[in-house]
Amino acid sequence: MAEAFTFKLLATDGKARRGVISMPRGEIRTPAFMPVGTGGTVKAMYMDQVRGVGADIILGNTYHLMLRPGAERVAELGGLHEFARWPYPILTDSGGFQVMSLSKLRKLSERGVTFRSHIDGAPYEMSPERSIEIQGLLDSDIQMQLDECTALPAKPKEIERAMELSLRWAERCKTAFGDQPGKAMFGIVQGGDIADLRVRSAQALNAMDLKGYAVGGLAVGEPQAVMLEMLDITCPELPADKPRYLMGVGTPDDILKSVARGIDMFDCVMPTRAGRHGLAYTRRGKVNLRNARHADDPRPLDEESDCPAARDYSRAYLHHLVRSQESLGAMLLTWNNLSYYQKLMQDIRTAIQAGAFEAQAAEISEGWARGDIPVV
Repeated sequence: MAEAFTFKLLATDGKARRGVISMPRGEIRTPAFMPVGTGGTVKAMYMDQVRGVGADIILGNTYHLMLRPGAERVAELGGLHEFARWPYPILTDSGGFQVMSLSKLRKLSERGVTFRSHIDGAPYEMSPERSIEIQGLLDSDIQMQLDECTALPAKPKEIERAMELSLRWAERCKTAFGDQPGKAMFGIVQGGDIADLRVRSAQALNAMDLKGYAVGGLAVGEPQAVMLEMLDITCPELPADKPRYLMGVGTPDDILKSVARGIDMFDCVMPTRAGRHGLAYTRRGKVNLRNARHADDPRPLDEESDCPAARDYSRAYLHHLVRSQESLGAMLLTWNNLSYYQKLMQDIRTAIQAGAFEAQAAEISEGWARGDIPVV
C-alpha cells in the first residue's frame, strides 16, 4: 500500500483519462464510480458485495453521520472503516449539498451554516473547520471542502456570491486540514451555469495547490447539455496531474459523456435508489421490473452478466419480489445496478488504455438505444 496520496495518469484517449489514485488503504482505478454510503451503509448491500462488484472506494456523508450516530461516537468505535467493515478508501462529502437541499432548515453566514436537524429539529453548526474536524473523526481518506451548492436556475449575483463564499471556505478548509499523510482534501469548483464564474473558481482553487478537484453544483436541475458545456469550460482549467471528480453524477450516459471531457471520479445515488424502486440498469438500457410484461418471463435480466442477480434469477421472480415489496427485490436489483455501473467503468478504463474509447462509447450507447429484449 502507498504511504502517500498520489495520482498517476496511465493513458489518455482524446480528453478521456485512465489513471490510478494510490493511498494507504488501497488503489482507486480511474475513471471510478463511487457507490454512495450516506449513513455508513450502501443501501440494500453487504460491504463484501460492494467490493465484489468492483468498487475501490465508497462515499459517506458528513451531515448525516454527524446527526447519527455522531462523528465522535464513530471515532470512539474505531472510525468509519471499522464501523462499517469497509477497510478500503472512503470519500466523505462535506455537508455542502445539504446547504442546498435542506435550505428550509438552515441559516447561512460567513462563519458557516446552522442546520436544524431534519430528524428532530435540534440545531447544529457546520463551519468549514467543523466539517473538516468531523471528516477527520470519521477517518475518511478523501475529505471535501465545505461549499455552498446553488440549485439551478438561479440569479447570476446569487451564483457569484455562493461561488466566492465557497472559495473563502476552501481556504479555511485547507488550513484546517493541514498536512495529513496519505489523505487528501479536494476543493470544489462552483459557478453554476456561468462560464466565467466557473473559470474564476477553477483558477482560484488551482492556485491553492490541493490534491484533487471536484466540480460541484451540476446535475442540480439544469439540462445535460448545460452540464457538459460547464465541463468543457472547467476541465481545461484544472491541473492535468490531479484527479477530477464530478459530484453527484449520474446516469450511465452522463458518465460516458463526462469521461470524454476529462472527468475521473463519479458518485450518485441513482443505481441504489433505482434498485429499491424496481428499476434495473442493463446493457440494453433501463428495465422496469414493475411492468406486467415481466410477470411470466422465465429469462434473466442479462444472461451474459457476471452478476448473479442479473444472470441467475428470472424476470418473473424479480417482478414478483418488486410487486410484493419484498426486501430481496431491492437487494437483487441494487446488486445488479452497482455491478452494471462497475462493469461500465471497467469497460471505459479498458477502452481508454486501448485508444478505443470513442468506439466503445458508441457501442455502449447503441446497446441502450436498441432497448430491452422482446416480450415473451
